[in-house]
Amino acid sequence: MSTPATRPQARPRGHYRVFRTIGTRWMDNDVYGHVNNVVYYSWFDTAVNGWLIEQGALDIHGGEVIGLVIETQCNYFAPLAFPQTVHAGLRVAHLGSSSVRYEVGLFAEGGELAAACGHFVHVYVDRRTRRPVPLPTALKTVLETIL
Repeated sequence: MSTPATRPQARPRGHYRVFRTIGTRWMDNDVYGHVNNVVYYSWFDTAVNGWLIEQGALDIHGGEVIGLVIETQCNYFAPLAFPQTVHAGLRVAHLGSSSVRYEVGLFAEGGELAAACGHFVHVYVDRRTRRPVPLPTALKTVLETIL
């Protein structure tokens, strides 16, 4: 059971370094009238991988190194619902030799505090062997910009 001292808190926009706009869809809502929890994890994936692809740090079709998700976690603070626009804030919290811990905050348009905060850990592996490899220099350089 959480105590008030350890209870997760919503992060402000300033905690994150880059943002991606994501439109909600009708199908994202569940029978309770808000976005279903599983959709948030899809948004984490979209925020991280979309940014990496845009930065030229990830080649999903031909790259020799790929990131595999080994851990995700999310805390929910306020509901989001269709037809809202969501802003996904992203930062790198930890940069290891072959792994990266991303922190993602999901904000309602105009909201200062995140409706949900979570993290997402990638271990970078050789595409063929699936064994961990050191972060490629180009990837590491891009990740350091949001560390």
